Amino acid sequence: MTTHVRWGILGASKFALEHMGPAIHAARGGALSAIASSSAEKAAPFVDKVPGLKVFDDYDALLADDGIDAVYVPLPNHLHVEWTLKALRAGKNVLCEKPIAMRADEIDEIIALRDKTGLLAAEAYMIVHHPQWQKAKALYEEGAIGELVRVSGAFSYDNSADGGNIRNRPETGGGAIPDIGVYTFGSARYVTGQDPQEILSTAIRYENDVDVWSHITAQFPSFHYTAVNSMRMSPWQDMTFHGSLGVMRLTAPFNPMVYGEARIDLHQADGEIRTYRFPAANHYVLQVEAFNRTVTRGESYACPLEFSRGTQAMIDMVFDKDRV
Repeated sequence: MTTHVRWGILGASKFALEHMGPAIHAARGGALSAIASSSAEKAAPFVDKVPGLKVFDDYDALLADDGIDAVYVPLPNHLHVEWTLKALRAGKNVLCEKPIAMRADEIDEIIALRDKTGLLAAEAYMIVHHPQWQKAKALYEEGAIGELVRVSGAFSYDNSADGGNIRNRPETGGGAIPDIGVYTFGSARYVTGQDPQEILSTAIRYENDVDVWSHITAQFPSFHYTAVNSMRMSPWQDMTFHGSLGVMRLTAPFNPMVYGEARIDLHQADGEIRTYRFPAANHYVLQVEAFNRTVTRGESYACPLEFSRGTQAMIDMVFDKDRV
């Protein structure tokens, strides 16, 4: 077992440059060692941030390098399964951007190869590493809001002016639900430990065969669920858990520091409001550090593929319901 994780990145995406590359570089227990990109121009800013970074012009060449222990995959959605499997077969641990697959059953092959190789493969679902969400889960489990009745979520932004964005293109697995529905859906599953019994209704608007706005309702074993996900609305993020004894509302639940302050407002039945603030936590760095500890120390990982499969199964249920 390695004592220090040497990371490579497959693809010089903007998100990797602005968020995950710096997180890998800053995280304890590892180091950013290489990047693969067909564009030397796109790779150059990574070298500026990490002098001495090894640059490959071919993804397979990076995977063949014995000096790399783990890879981060920020490629377009439709390539996630292919390159996650290739990386595992090359002996690399893998952190792949969400959604790790376009259908839940595609994750089964990744799980099987993960188990066969003994390597770590995970979806880059960073919110479960953030203390805001860990505290929310703890509050729910200790009964701070009583019996849960309703969960509502919203996540929106507007990229209508960027028609070439991979999120606006069906051939790259685009759409608001694959991009951000994983958060409004998955966060409810994470806090409650429940999966939906039934998708009650779907209202989805498509442009160019890509979902750009949706309103989804579902029934979980012990609560009713509703969520809006959109790439055609002004930016907004909110998750609310409404119980018999109180209401727990999370602000900036998905992009803290970028969107606003990560906070939990716990509204209790007697009128008291308890507020928990998390101003400094960087969930990208925390995610990489957790990954590094699993690889180097064998610690359990907070977001196993089985959890990711459950969220993708809910996404599948939504689209299957909408197509009926």
